[in-house]
Amino acid sequence: MTNEAVLDDDTMNLADYLARGGKLTSPNNVPPRYRAELLRLMSSFVDSELAGSAGFADAINWAPGLKERIAASRITLEKVDHAEQVLDLMSDFGTDKALYNKAHSWSARQPRDAKVDAKRQGGDMRLSVFHYPLQGWTDAVVMNFLMGLATVHQLKDLSQTSYQPLGEVFRKILPREQRHMELGLEGLQVLAVDETARQEAQSSVAYWLPKVSETFGPAKSERFDRLKQMGLRQTDNETLRAAWQADANERLNELKLTK
Repeated sequence: MTNEAVLDDDTMNLADYLARGGKLTSPNNVPPRYRAELLRLMSSFVDSELAGSAGFADAINWAPGLKERIAASRITLEKVDHAEQVLDLMSDFGTDKALYNKAHSWSARQPRDAKVDAKRQGGDMRLSVFHYPLQGWTDAVVMNFLMGLATVHQLKDLSQTSYQPLGEVFRKILPREQRHMELGLEGLQVLAVDETARQEAQSSVAYWLPKVSETFGPAKSERFDRLKQMGLRQTDNETLRAAWQADANERLNELKLTK
């Protein structure tokens, strides 16, 4: 049997097919439950990229120099491009791209001290971390690094997803998200050499670390179990979170940015 098939009673049970590493390649051979979970996964990514871009846009004018302004502009632009690439796949399932872009205020944020539920907020599928506002350049650099690193870990897993067109898009996006994280790290390295800026960065790290950690989801997740059965996810939430935490701690400790 090939790695691609229209699944029906005459071929193979979907769970068995996907368990053997099978891939689905078109809306035409996607069953309803798989379709619902796939669209939810894509919506979360698109909404998070659009909200992340909108929130980071202010950092362009906070940037202390031309190099930093260019980096902030690049991140703001490319996150919208990433959202559009996945939204193009969603349009294959009937999503209206023009209406989708107008569905929410992507720049909207809750108060800094709000307690945002990690669960999605109604139809807005952005990750909870993107409901919090940025406060100045240092804060933007810290959040960009921590969330950028989380995105890299998450995309490495999602790049193996069983919906082949989405996996291909994520593999294309991953190097650019890696570069976004590296730009954040370069910004942290500059901040770390100035004592006042370093202390400000330490406070920002303490604020954003737990919020970014929540983006990996609960340690025990029935939804992850469903996604794994469908081949949409591979690595459980806690394993991804632990890998991100170790990676982040190593880099932050080198720069003395943890209290």
